[in-house]
Amino acid sequence: MNFNILKHIRQQLYGCMERGADALFNLADALLCESQAQSLPELSLSPFFERQWSSVYEALEDGRINVEQVRALWVSVLLAEHAENEAIWIAVDGSNLARPNARTSADRTIIHLPNLPLVDKPISVGWTFSTVVLVPEQASSWTPILDQQRIESSQTAIGVAIAQLQALKPLFGNRRVIILADRWYSTPEFLRACYELGYSVLIRLKSNRKLYRVPVRRHKRGAPPKDGALFQGKRPETHGTADEVCSQPHPSGTSVQISRWNHLHFQQDRELDLSVIRVEREAAKGSKRDPRVSWFVMLDAVIPLPQIEKQYRRRFSQEHGYRFLKQELLWTRVHVRTPEQFERWSWLVALVLNQLYLARQLGQALHRPWESTDRPVTPQQVRRVMPAILLQVGTPARPCQPRGKSPGRAKGFRPKPAPRFPVVRKTLKEPLKASG
Repeated sequence: MNFNILKHIRQQLYGCMERGADALFNLADALLCESQAQSLPELSLSPFFERQWSSVYEALEDGRINVEQVRALWVSVLLAEHAENEAIWIAVDGSNLARPNARTSADRTIIHLPNLPLVDKPISVGWTFSTVVLVPEQASSWTPILDQQRIESSQTAIGVAIAQLQALKPLFGNRRVIILADRWYSTPEFLRACYELGYSVLIRLKSNRKLYRVPVRRHKRGAPPKDGALFQGKRPETHGTADEVCSQPHPSGTSVQISRWNHLHFQQDRELDLSVIRVEREAAKGSKRDPRVSWFVMLDAVIPLPQIEKQYRRRFSQEHGYRFLKQELLWTRVHVRTPEQFERWSWLVALVLNQLYLARQLGQALHRPWESTDRPVTPQQVRRVMPAILLQVGTPARPCQPRGKSPGRAKGFRPKPAPRFPVVRKTLKEPLKASG
């Protein structure tokens, strides 16, 4: 990566913006450089935003980004750093964005929030986004975004994730792709889609999920059985003998035991052959965040058994990436009305994160006096030197052309109040019938 390559990629990104490209690109550059800004009006004061503050909201309202071109561009750029025979590790997950007071915003649904000390209730109202990222080898916030899409009220997180993986399949070519996901994605529907797309998976499994072994016919008469013996993680009496067992030492002095059971299936999809892995850690605290026993599901044996725990730990980088998007890149702090405007803003945030990911190879970063220079650089440290980098690579956006003053509203015109939208509930409870 050098300045010429970064400049060429920025020109291609500018070409992916079909309408309002200049204002959108200036807004992305302002977000890229202003690490102290906390709102859209503050971003409009950046020297890299060459327009008035009203152009910020006009760009998000009238702008248009060709998502297909942006997705193809980022996949080609990000995968160019990996060899052809190297496996590509990606993670898919959803993030909830609370919008409890935005009554003029459409398509808000009930979302779940972590029950932190500052959260009174674990549920709120807002939007949900599904994100596919490229995960690094070491845990960090360097998670460039391959695709991002809002989950509408008429959609499910599983359905949107499958559509995203299907759209990315032609761009990956013949590369080996391994998907890391949380336990909410260990469903027959998602696993079947990954199998048909040729993806390998390492997905966490709920301990109460019921799987079945290969059926064995015991009687000549009657229909052949469809399911074999039950296998359930929380019931040890159903485990039987594992097909493969591995034990390895832990840095704390204890051991980690990993077991695998092959040829299992869900009752909803009996043709899909699965493997279930159990990881037992003696050094774990036994809490929800640090369980002693963890369960995983796989479609093949592409990951060696001793590396299961280490490789799945890479998935938590996506959580660090989400935190950087929300706390530093103002993903959730903008005040826009429609979900389409927020989707454009979400793609601008993704463009900023991916440009920081490319700029990290330029070897420039700014450390605070209390930050260690021996540790790998973070996205925020690279972001502090982006003004100097952008001064060298320039911007493909055209300079602002003053057009005079607007005549304003007609005399006597009174705008109507913005329409209010109810909260969409995906599952409606049936009314109780009166007895008797």
